[in-house]
Amino acid sequence: MNINEAQTLQRLAGIIESRKQANGGDPATSYVARLFVKGDDAILKKIGEEATETVMAAKDARVSGDASKLLYECADLWFHSMILLAQFDLTPQDVVNELARREGISGIEEKAARKDEFRDHDEASQSE
Repeated sequence: MNINEAQTLQRLAGIIESRKQANGGDPATSYVARLFVKGDDAILKKIGEEATETVMAAKDARVSGDASKLLYECADLWFHSMILLAQFDLTPQDVVNELARREGISGIEEKAARKDEFRDHDEASQSE
């Protein structure tokens, strides 16, 4: 990711953060503020819708050879994912850091390590 791409994500994350009610976001004038007010379930529902639209656009692009709608839907999915991140006080940089941590690790190994980590966490929680 070059500096301009990172700055675009940072600017967008800042705008999303400013739409939280605690930061003055107004649900009467802002779609993002409205989603924050509606809460996690509304944000998750929107991500589900956007994910489905992304899948359908990819299938259409496979047939037509035109990926423009896929790009549009991916942008929507990323945008709504950024809203969800902000809802939980996470940032795009947190995602980039996690991807960097995984770099060079086999996906199979990383997934197995996550399973072990979650299992250990669940066992520790049960013994408390």
